[in-house]
Amino acid sequence: MEALLCKRLGDPTSSFESPIELSGNHPIPELDSPTAVRVKVKATSLNYGTYLQIQGKYQEKHPLPFIPGSDYAGIVDAVGPSVSKFKVGDYVCAFAPVGSYATFIVQDQSQLFEVPKGCDLVAAAGLPIAFVTSHLTLVLLVLGAAGGVGLAAVQIGKICGAVVIAVARGAEKVQLLKSLGVDHVVDLMNQNVTASVKEFLKSRNLKGVDVLYDPVGGNLAKETMKLLNWGAQILVIGFASGEIPIIPTNIILVKNWTVHGFYWGSYIIHQPAMLEDSVRELFSWMEKGLITVHVSHTYSLSEANLAFSAIKDRKAMGKVMIVFDDMGNASSKL
Repeated sequence: MEALLCKRLGDPTSSFESPIELSGNHPIPELDSPTAVRVKVKATSLNYGTYLQIQGKYQEKHPLPFIPGSDYAGIVDAVGPSVSKFKVGDYVCAFAPVGSYATFIVQDQSQLFEVPKGCDLVAAAGLPIAFVTSHLTLVLLVLGAAGGVGLAAVQIGKICGAVVIAVARGAEKVQLLKSLGVDHVVDLMNQNVTASVKEFLKSRNLKGVDVLYDPVGGNLAKETMKLLNWGAQILVIGFASGEIPIIPTNIILVKNWTVHGFYWGSYIIHQPAMLEDSVRELFSWMEKGLITVHVSHTYSLSEANLAFSAIKDRKAMGKVMIVFDDMGNASSKL
């Protein structure tokens, strides 16, 4: 089978001594338990966390060599003798710590989610991390709003009735966010975030921001904290800026803020039932057309370096996907 191997740590966008290498004859993984399921991957998502993982900068480390890749969707290819939830031919999606940048992947049935037959598999592959991360939190001010989790947060915020303020960079991203019904968009290319948001809040007779959804970190996070109400919630999603902000605990105390760390993968261990309920509801929303997984770039597995460049250079709007060639009826309607 085809598999993308990370053989050393480094920048996967580099054309010189790239740390990733495409193997055309990697062994197909065997079922490793009675409840194991082998999935033929049809599409897999790129996330900033994977980009960091290949560089050795992510919180979870894996011995070299390893196959990167996390959320994916595909068709069940084989099942263990004790598998009761799935059968060969079922559409499924899942999150894996590593391994989805390959033609096949094996996981336990408890880690897989059924994809309704009416849902596009490319879209389904982009749903687990981006949308579940946003679904399990309440959204109001969204930083990095044109990214994968940002667009998910914006859409879910509108469904839940929140007043959504989105922060992004560039006219094309602003236009996309406005098309989703965002209440106010700040373009960092030509607007000051504090002044723009304050003016909007005043026009709506609102005192401040109740929830800060932050997958960016850095100076932008520090700046937007000035807009938070007393008793606000800060949702720490990630650090796409490359800088981890420091929130002084004396301000947290005086302002009565609550800071929530949100790491998607830990729900698999600590609250798997909540995760399953979240995915199920999100797919029902997708079937009804209430949410859309926006895919701005698709690449083949051999073009992984270009896919990571789209992430690194902030060109993506929504999701960047790796799509395998033999999509057949499962191909994305993009």
